[in-house]
Amino acid sequence: MKKATMLRWPPRRRKGQQSQESALFQGLRVRLTLWYCGVLGTALVLFCVVLYLVAQYMLLTLIQDGTMRDAQGHADRWSTNVSVPTCVQDGGPPGFDHSVGAQQYMLACFDQKGILVQDASTAKLSSAFLNNSLAKTALRDGNASDTAHGTNDSIYRYAVAVHNPSGQGYTGVVVSGISVKQQNEELSLLLALLLTVGGVTLLGAGLGGLFLASRALAPVHLAFMRQQRFIADASHELRTPLTLMRADAEVLLRGRKHMAEEDVALLEDIVAEANHMSTLANSMLMLARLDAETQHHEYEVVSLDTLTRQGAQRVGAFAEQKGVTVTRENVGGAAFVIGDPVLLEQAVLVLLDNAIKYNRVGGQATIRTSIRNRYACVEVVDTGIGIAPEHLSHLGERFYRVEKARSRATGGTGLGLSIAQRIATSHQGTLTLTSTPQQGTTVTLTLPLATGATDVPDVLLGTGRDTALPATSE
Repeated sequence: MKKATMLRWPPRRRKGQQSQESALFQGLRVRLTLWYCGVLGTALVLFCVVLYLVAQYMLLTLIQDGTMRDAQGHADRWSTNVSVPTCVQDGGPPGFDHSVGAQQYMLACFDQKGILVQDASTAKLSSAFLNNSLAKTALRDGNASDTAHGTNDSIYRYAVAVHNPSGQGYTGVVVSGISVKQQNEELSLLLALLLTVGGVTLLGAGLGGLFLASRALAPVHLAFMRQQRFIADASHELRTPLTLMRADAEVLLRGRKHMAEEDVALLEDIVAEANHMSTLANSMLMLARLDAETQHHEYEVVSLDTLTRQGAQRVGAFAEQKGVTVTRENVGGAAFVIGDPVLLEQAVLVLLDNAIKYNRVGGQATIRTSIRNRYACVEVVDTGIGIAPEHLSHLGERFYRVEKARSRATGGTGLGLSIAQRIATSHQGTLTLTSTPQQGTTVTLTLPLATGATDVPDVLLGTGRDTALPATSE
């Protein structure tokens, strides 16, 4: 007997976590926290933007306005005395704010060609300020401004062209500037502080939001658990009287030869409705147990090939009655998963049951197993009536049926796909459905693959009664 090699079990949650909190409430708690953080984050962003713009105005705008007035004042005086540029650093015109500290105030003149007019003060000015690119822009546009970056300084410059009194072009350009290094450093510090405080605040809001969401959802969670317990208890209690009702009606039907036709029809209706209600009660009980995660799961190594073979055999009589041919295919070798064989078989039977119920006479239902990207897949493909696109997003919702009358006639309860989907979720898998009206439907059950389990002994297989599987369709 060979042993399994490199058998990888899928990760499983702790029992305490399984019993205390369902995935539904985890998602709700996360969504509430995200909404809370989103609203708070938006408010913080607006507050930080307003604060930063106000600080920028207080630190830079007043300096920029003063520099502009200074350059315009010197330009006006130059235009009245064309022969002598007035570029002496006189502290600027009245209203220029010098309360910002010991920043260097700068002034320079350029001629009508954008060449610097040299004087005694220009030798003390930085090369970044004396760059004539701004002067040339002012000769073209009339005025211009920029921030010149030197080696250790940043200088805000404003240039204004001096109009020739004759009205023909410009006499030159006056450039006024002031160092804004300190203001830029203060703004950078403010920005870093806002980002840090905002990030810490959002982190605290996220943690606090999770706590508050948990507290807010606690009563809802309790009500939900009580509802699930009530559904489970009610379904369990209903099964016995329904079974007795059906048995009594069947016993009476044995003497149908001595009964009126109306009484026979009434008893047959009672049997049919009792069967339907028993199926509904069993489905509700299973869903309630799956939701509450109180049902004990026997996790074993399960061969999907054997599972699908047994499923096809179990629905063989039903398929023959409906005139549907059931075939089985295996693509890519044997596929093994870790799971509860009873639940997985229930999911496969649900998919096969739907493929037969909603098929045509003479139609075909194919169940196919395959391995894709380290996942085991079970596909059930039918050639039935298909499903309209507007219904696909609702399939899996409890008690949802595309056509209630037709589903009721076939014995459907609207819970089959819900059960299959919940079983897939409990095994960390997915259930997807695609359909084309009047052509057929494909349902795919995807489960984590137990890698390296191709040589698992029969005694370990959850459905180990038949493991010799052909690689071709049956």
